[in-house]
Amino acid sequence: MVQLSLFQRRNLPRLVLIVLGGLLLVNLIASPPQRQQLLNGLAIGSVYAIFALGYTLIFSILRIINFAHGAVFTVGAYFTYFLVGSPVGFNGILAQQRLPFSMTFVVAMFVGAVGAGLLSILLEWLAFRPLRAKGADPLLTLVSSLGVAIAIVNIIQLLVGAEVYSYPANPFNPILEPVFGKIPPAVNFGTPDAPVPVRTIQIIIFVFSMIIVAILTWWINATKVGKALRAVSEDATTSDLLGINTDRLIMITFFVSGFVGAIAGTLVGLSVSIKGPYFGIDFGLKGLAVIVLGGLGDIPGAVVGGLLIGLAEAFVPSAQVAWKEAVAFAVLFIILLVRPQGLLGRVVVQKV
Repeated sequence: MVQLSLFQRRNLPRLVLIVLGGLLLVNLIASPPQRQQLLNGLAIGSVYAIFALGYTLIFSILRIINFAHGAVFTVGAYFTYFLVGSPVGFNGILAQQRLPFSMTFVVAMFVGAVGAGLLSILLEWLAFRPLRAKGADPLLTLVSSLGVAIAIVNIIQLLVGAEVYSYPANPFNPILEPVFGKIPPAVNFGTPDAPVPVRTIQIIIFVFSMIIVAILTWWINATKVGKALRAVSEDATTSDLLGINTDRLIMITFFVSGFVGAIAGTLVGLSVSIKGPYFGIDFGLKGLAVIVLGGLGDIPGAVVGGLLIGLAEAFVPSAQVAWKEAVAFAVLFIILLVRPQGLLGRVVVQKV
């Protein structure tokens, strides 16, 4: 039996420091092209990690996979795009429309994430709570979440079309320029003779992702609500008998899951644009690979799994780039053959 725990007894900051220390050592001895691939892999892997955290939180409490998480990821990216004052494209019911106000990028990202979190709560009320109240089989809840995801994606397409949307270039400049000056498009991690240019946005993505992971770790370990979530993840029935409001905690979990998923969607959209309503589907599938790879229901596992898959994709040779999308699942398949409970999952004896 694989033990499912929201936060198993591991020191995540120490774990992340060990991983990053190892990567730094590899970076120092790697050649410039390998160093660039390493840094690119860390950036995309950190996004995979925070996306997978949304899956992990809900799975820890309800023991189900929320397939609507990818749709919330997409909605968060669109929310940020429109809140910064950008217009709708030429297709959809809202063609050529824009909001009568605009926000700076960082404010828009967090406001959009709050909106996505509220949407996630609405989905819990519509697709999860009624089935849970009737004691329905978890498989039915999974199918319900899949149906909601398809509905959201089609509503997005109906409203704003399926075209690609791009954020304004270098949107952090209006906020950071007074302090740091104009942000360069890339940073050289090599030497003038052997440059290793890394896009500034990838560095920002990695920093944002690690901040989100650190805040979420603190919230789960140090706050009353976080401790209650850990108790519910261990034994929901006993927690309910002890006076913990399980339904309220589930609602909070869905909000936080939607919030971090929307942040991930915005960061990805900032890096590669919003590639239509379905662009969260690929990340949804990779998010599943991440949480299984790291260990179901384990936050450190989600972080390590995301970074590993991002690095594996980054080191795919350019001649075999068509196979890049299959890397996550190839790594997953190999790990499950060797360690079925995932990298950081634990197998415990089930007492009867």
